[in-house]
Amino acid sequence: MDLSQLRPAKGSTKNVKRRGRGEGSGSGVTAGRGHKGYGSRGGSKKRVWFEGGQMPLQRRLPKFGFTNRSRVVYQVVNIGDLQSLADVKVITKEVLYEKKLIRKNRLPVKILGEGELLKKIDVKVDAISKSAKEKIEKLGGAVTLA
Repeated sequence: MDLSQLRPAKGSTKNVKRRGRGEGSGSGVTAGRGHKGYGSRGGSKKRVWFEGGQMPLQRRLPKFGFTNRSRVVYQVVNIGDLQSLADVKVITKEVLYEKKLIRKNRLPVKILGEGELLKKIDVKVDAISKSAKEKIEKLGGAVTLA
């Protein structure tokens, strides 16, 4: 066997339909374009999204949504969850990440005041609520905003 004997697999190729080559070809006369109308003549630029003049899909559907690009998304940790970390000297983003209280190390962290705190802790985070700050400072802890 040599290169001259190579053939495509059976059924993998089809013959090209030669349009507009006489009536005997089966697609002469109008060459598969139908009779008259916008698309029947040469040079028509009917776009893929054109729907024949009816209201197009992108105009039928309502506009919705807005993304505020300057919005800061905080990872939230409640003060009750910090109770389990009371033996740690300073609670930072890295400590919270190691203990799996937050999912991402890159995003900012905010402490909220849900739950109770029994031991003194020092916290160094990006943001903190007023009630959480009061609870920490009431027990003699310190809050540092990073």
